[in-house]
Formats: sequence, C-alpha cells, structure tokens
Amino acid sequence: MNALNSLMDGFGTALTPINLLWAAIGVLLGTAIGVLPGIGPAMAVALLLPVTYGLDPTGAFIMFAGIYYGAMFGGSTTSILLNTPGESAAVVAAIEGNPMAKSGRGAQALAAAAIGHFAGGMVGTILLVALAPKIADLAVDIGAPDYFAIMVLAFIAVTSVLGSSRIRGLASLLIGLTIGLVGLDQMTGQQRLTGGSLQLADGVDVVIVAVGLFAIGEALWVAAHLRRGGAEAIPVGRPWLGKADVKRSWKSWLRGPLIGFPFGAIPAGGAEIPTFLSYVTEKRLSKHKDEFGKGAIEGVAGPESAASASAAGTLVSMLTLGLPTTAVAAVMLAAFQQYGIQPGPLLFDREPELVWGLIASLFVGMVLLLCLNLPLAPLWAKLLRIPRPYLYAGILFFAGVGAYAVAGEAIDLVILLAIGLLGFGMRRYGLPVLPAVIGVILGPAAEQQLRRALQISDGSVTGLVDTPFSVTVYVIILLLLAWPLLKKLVLRKGRGPAQDREDAAV
Repeated sequence: MNALNSLMDGFGTALTPINLLWAAIGVLLGTAIGVLPGIGPAMAVALLLPVTYGLDPTGAFIMFAGIYYGAMFGGSTTSILLNTPGESAAVVAAIEGNPMAKSGRGAQALAAAAIGHFAGGMVGTILLVALAPKIADLAVDIGAPDYFAIMVLAFIAVTSVLGSSRIRGLASLLIGLTIGLVGLDQMTGQQRLTGGSLQLADGVDVVIVAVGLFAIGEALWVAAHLRRGGAEAIPVGRPWLGKADVKRSWKSWLRGPLIGFPFGAIPAGGAEIPTFLSYVTEKRLSKHKDEFGKGAIEGVAGPESAASASAAGTLVSMLTLGLPTTAVAAVMLAAFQQYGIQPGPLLFDREPELVWGLIASLFVGMVLLLCLNLPLAPLWAKLLRIPRPYLYAGILFFAGVGAYAVAGEAIDLVILLAIGLLGFGMRRYGLPVLPAVIGVILGPAAEQQLRRALQISDGSVTGLVDTPFSVTVYVIILLLLAWPLLKKLVLRKGRGPAQDREDAAV
C-alpha cells in the first residue's frame, strides 16, 4: 500500500505540464535518434546528457526515461525496415520483421513492435513498483563486503555474457578500470595516472568516457566502412493490425515480460538473451511454425515485449543497488552522479519525489510512445534516408559540443578524441564496449568498498567473506566461471566413449 501511495504521489509529479513536456520531448528525441542506423539507446542518452544540465534532476530523468524507451522503439524500426538493428536488443526483430516488410507487411510489423513495447513496458514497470521498494529495504542491511561481492559479480557477469570471448570482455573491463583510476586517490590524495597534469586530477568525467566510446568510436568505425554502402529503406504506410494479427500476437505480448524482466534485473542481463529466448519460445508455441524465417508476426511481438520489460528490469538493480546491468543503465548512473545523487537502497528515502516521479513517468512515457510513434512511423522511416556522412558528421559535432559543455575545458575535447580512438580500436579487435563503461563507473566504488571491508577486518582478507550474503555471491561467481567447463564435461559424458572413438577415427 505504501508503494501504491508513493506511486500516486509520483503521478502528481510526472503529470505536471513541464514534466509531461520533458517526457514527450524525450520520447520524440529518443525515437528520432534510435531510428538512425547504428545509434542505440546508450548512444542516444550519452549524446543528450549535456542537454539536460540546465534541468532539475526530476525533469532530467523523466526525459531520460522517454529517451530510453523511444530509442529502443527506434532501433526496432531500423531493424524491421533496413535489416540493420539500431541496437543489440533489436537484432531478433530483424529475423521476422524484415521479411514482413519485404512482403509488404512493414506496417503490421511496426505496429506489433510498438504495441509489444507498450505491453512489455507496462508489465515491467508494474513489477518494478512491486519489487523495487522491497529490494531497497533488504539492501539497507548490506555491508561493504557484500557490496564488493555484488560488484565483482557484475564485473564477472558482464565479461562472461557479452562479446565473442571472455578474454576480450576481461580486456575491456581492465581498460575501464584503468581509466577509472585516473585522478586523485580518495583516501590518500595522491595523483594516479595523471602524468602530472592538473586537469586530470579530478579524473576523467564518465560522460566524456561514455560519449567517446559510444558516439565517437561508432562514428569513426562507420566512417572507416562507408565504402561498403548501405541498404535502402523499405517504404511504410500507416501502422495497423487486423483482427487476425491481434489474435496471433496478444499472447506473445503477455509472455514477453515474463522472460524479459528477470533478465533485465540480474547483473549483465540486458535484453539480448531474453529477446532470443522469447523468439525461441514463440517459435515453439506457434501454430504457424512454417512462417518463421519468412515473416511470422509472433517473432516480432514477443521479443519486442521482452526487450521493453527488460528495460524496466534494469532500473530495479540500478535504483536499489546502484548497479547498471546495461549500457543505458551505466550512462544513466553517470547522469545520477552528475547531479550528486548516488542510487542505492537509501535513494527511495532520500529522493522519493525523484524516484517515484521517474517510475510514474515510465507509465506516461509508454502511453506517449504508443500515441506518438504509431502515427509518426512514416516520418521515422524517412529519417533512414539521411546520408551516412552527414549523419555521423552531425554526431561528431554534437558529441564535441556535449563534451566541452561538461566543464568548459579544451582538454576535454582532446580526451574525448583519445577515448573515441580507443573505442574505434576496441571495435576493430572485437572488444565489447559495455564492460569498459561499467569498469569506469563501478571501479572507484568497488575500490572504496574493498578498502572499507579490509579496514573493518584489520587488513584480513577473510573480511571479504565473513557474511552469508557475500559467500552466496562468491559461490554464484564460481558457478558462472565454471559453467563452460561443466557444460563441456556434461556434453562429453552424454556422448559416450563410442562417439569419441568414432570422432577420433574421422
């Protein structure tokens, strides 16, 4: 009941004219930027971070929520019409959405995606309202050893789940942790990795790191491959769904959140895994299995609903524990820190107006997303015709302006370029970007919690595992690390010695 009363207060905040305006602007900007090829929600939020500096925190985060969901829908539009996913969570939408568009059913595919985002977002946000306050109450009793264990879990999970190999994920994480060390030691005041530069004494701003790795790195990478040319967008009419389409889709819209929300809430869950699981589930349960791969509407409706619900799930761990599980959550956590606000179990007590206004704005944003984007789908499709050179030149310009606006220092532009080149190199060698961003954000916090835990135990390493919670987390970490080996052993045992001899003979 307390959560419901707080949510009603949040609607009082979110439904003020000025906050409604920020929500609408966020949805429109997020969709417009998310539609453009190669620009996902993380880059959209990172690019627009400097725009919100003049806003109060509540208005800024209401706008961010609109950008987040709008960019996710925009990424689906690109995936369906251009077969070029605007973000990783929209990859699955291309499997069925693009064949639908090529067969003249692009409007139906966009409508199924839009309603899927609405349904998944609504269900996911309801679960957020129900679970987040309880998790925050439990997290109040978590101490320094427990927090450090959770952060180690986030580091291990993010390097294991993302990218083509664990080694590349670990290398990306180490890059982020190294960048996070730049500046003054919080406890001793000594300079670290500054090269004697006073401008680096305060460290490298997380916003510059995010914009450099996402926007500059992506723009340079695309510029290096422009000669390959691009695909032509498929024209689309006004999105609509017939009775038969709704009959085939409505169960998929409701199943998606049950898969997406839990994966969004766990460390390094994100939307990639649940969208794929949702697609597999829909294919298995569908009565039209022969249409899969050729344009089955269930293959769009379910994964898109799961992706939107996972977005709500990411906010659970970010708001209650201060742990980002996706690139967008990492950038939003950086935005919280820009306002001097630290997400965690006390956030609901210290900033109730901000938190519940943000959660209420998610419901408002879902409605705005559906009402604005269905009629405007043909307009978003036209944005896909912008030539790539002009598009990425504009991204570089806005990224530079945004980086300079952080502190008004010219050296920030040099740092931005250096980190952008680093992001280009990471893409060149297959290193995922998210572990680096999470390393920059969580690295200093993990170091601080580690030092506190060791101080409490008088320097004894056993102080890191002296609580049941931390022991449980480390057991999960060991299982996560051992799972590939265990999987190989199980498969090998299932094959049997005869099969191994047969393979050896071949």
